[in-house]
Amino acid sequence: MTRYPRRAGRLVLRAGSLTAGLGLWQLLTALHVNVWVRFSQFPTVTDVARTFADRLSGPDYWTDLTDSLTRIVTGFLLAAVLGVATGVLVARSRLAEDLLGPVLEVVRPIPAIAMVPVAILLFPSNEQGIVFITFTAAFFPVLVSTRHAVRALTPVWEEAVRTMGGSRWRILRCVVLPGALPGIFGGLSVGIGVSWICVISAEMISGQYGVGYRTWQDYTIVNYPGVFVGMVTIGLLGWLTSTAVELLGRRLTRWLPRTSYVPGARPRPARALMVTSTTEPAKAEEARDEHLV
Repeated sequence: MTRYPRRAGRLVLRAGSLTAGLGLWQLLTALHVNVWVRFSQFPTVTDVARTFADRLSGPDYWTDLTDSLTRIVTGFLLAAVLGVATGVLVARSRLAEDLLGPVLEVVRPIPAIAMVPVAILLFPSNEQGIVFITFTAAFFPVLVSTRHAVRALTPVWEEAVRTMGGSRWRILRCVVLPGALPGIFGGLSVGIGVSWICVISAEMISGQYGVGYRTWQDYTIVNYPGVFVGMVTIGLLGWLTSTAVELLGRRLTRWLPRTSYVPGARPRPARALMVTSTTEPAKAEEARDEHLV
């Protein structure tokens, strides 16, 4: 089996995959292919690129971009702080679980976009309402992931710190939060993606300016290249913010052991890890654990 290419080769493959997708899009739309689905109604890649270039040269695009990013960052940061705090509290306090758990579990299945009428009634401005929708969308994924991550911690760690005289605050700071960080950042990654979905929807319904608002306006005037410009912008913004959250999580959890998964790579032979158990049982156990990881 051939060795999987390194980083430069992977970048070439990814760029080639994206280029092939754009080429297929251009081909199907330029030839007006209609086989069950109607590509004749789609704008071509060149039409979208031309409209994108025109938008970049105007002030409205950057105003929309700034407004959407401000709403996302504000709502997501509030959800991150309150979601982590509430998740830890519910996971470690039976009283908090009994008081907050029923309310949270009833509200959690409600889609965040369904909160738009509530936001309109509660807040005096559309801006505050959209931030509230964004906050609600990210809050529950962060809450649930934090709660599960804290409950999954090994009790031995906490007991060891308590035996050495550690206070509750020290246990929280040195055991609970570091141990739950991987799960917390899993919830943050999900939350930022859901936030983008809901903020764009909220901007379409009740926003003034923003990527979602502009995309809906293009749809109402049948400007389909403009609609696709909005879609591409949303995709790029979502990818960049998700990558930022993932990189931050990797940096804060760099003390964790990393496993390198290489698709298509040949696994190491088991006999290379075998050690005679009769002579060195401890090393044999360690080798088996390493092989499982």
